[in-house]
Amino acid sequence: MATNQGLLSVQELESKVSAGDIDTVILAFTDIQGRLVGKRMSARLFVEDAIKHGAECCNYLLAVDVENNTVPGYEFSSWEKGYNDMAMVPDMSTLRVVPWIPNTALVMTDLQTTDHEPVPMAPRSILQAQIDRLTAMDLVPYVGTELEFIVFDDTFREAWAKGYDNLRPSTDFNVDYDLLASERVEPLLHDIRVSMDGAGMYCEGVKGECNLGQQEIAFRYDTALITCDNHSIYKNGAKMIADKHGKSLTFMAKFNEREGNSCHIHISLRDSKGNPVFADEKADRGMSDTFRHFLAGQIALMREFSLLFAPNINSYKRFSEGSFAPTAIAWGADNRTLALRVVGHGHGMRVEHRVPGGDVNQYLAVSGLIAAGIYGIENKLELEDITLGNGYQADKPHVPTTLREAADLFDKSDHARRIFGDVIVNHLVNAARIEVRAFDSAITDWERVRGFERL
Repeated sequence: MATNQGLLSVQELESKVSAGDIDTVILAFTDIQGRLVGKRMSARLFVEDAIKHGAECCNYLLAVDVENNTVPGYEFSSWEKGYNDMAMVPDMSTLRVVPWIPNTALVMTDLQTTDHEPVPMAPRSILQAQIDRLTAMDLVPYVGTELEFIVFDDTFREAWAKGYDNLRPSTDFNVDYDLLASERVEPLLHDIRVSMDGAGMYCEGVKGECNLGQQEIAFRYDTALITCDNHSIYKNGAKMIADKHGKSLTFMAKFNEREGNSCHIHISLRDSKGNPVFADEKADRGMSDTFRHFLAGQIALMREFSLLFAPNINSYKRFSEGSFAPTAIAWGADNRTLALRVVGHGHGMRVEHRVPGGDVNQYLAVSGLIAAGIYGIENKLELEDITLGNGYQADKPHVPTTLREAADLFDKSDHARRIFGDVIVNHLVNAARIEVRAFDSAITDWERVRGFERL
């Protein structure tokens, strides 16, 4: 795999700081909502002190809602506990330049308590725990995320002022694979691609999608933690770059009644020597027993783990028939109507999990994929027969239809509590139920339109 030129060693950072090329370092992590958060630090102080000791932030960052309001129900962080500090400890293997912010570098961090204990409900910690379980099995997960978004000609501030209504999409019709109409968005898309390459990512390409203004930029797969870190940096950076171009973009799962934004997640396993473990040329469809058990685990636990794949109220609006957003919990060979699409061969033999939308917290989703796969492998679950044809019409279980249902399933799941632990399950369920309560108390435009005069 190509060398990531945008990544920095400590020595390279020190040299750039001394030369005045870098004066700021961003220490970042992903919160429960999947947002990149953190703080900016003097590059000189980072080199002198924070590389070894990290930096502090308030632990309420893992216990707020989307509006950054402090909310009740969290054991980890509360008014009663004083909203303590936690430490952002830099993972120096992630240090990189940030081409879209002048003279700036960025590093992803792990979260620890002030007693130097890992913070278990931090998304990166949740994923690392599942990666460690695979490591003990001599297995390494490789992951790719395909993230869609919609571009608008309005700026973010203009969109806010309009209440996100009557926005002008950057294309006027379905531009799926359309090279002509997508060209008008290419200055922005090109800037995003080149900037991400400059930040140490391997950008594969871009294509138009079905919804108005919708695009997808794809990046080459990598080991699970690297892919998930890159996903956060890309999502945050794409918004910043769009803002510089006088445009806005959204990753929300379902912006309007047309096609939603997906985040298909591809995953495969290799052993510690790099050999593919999902492929077996002598087996049916080239699928090894390990792969079949892994897939069976996905099917067995998908409903219980749906909160990890669809974490918001809006996530469930995307699951509509005939929209390429799957609802049937089944597997097929290169079949986009099913939740689990098997593709590739050899090292490329993998499953594409098609349930997550663009709003997903990728650390949590990949954690769920790994955990369900390990469950299938450890218990040698038998894989059901392949599903052929239109999955929307198949007699199969379906994913939950609401966040309320998904939270209840995760809350009551013995598998989730055994695998992730009560602390993490309770934390994620509380976050979901806070969103449900907020939504239940909101008055929507839909209600006003239908009820103001006619009821």
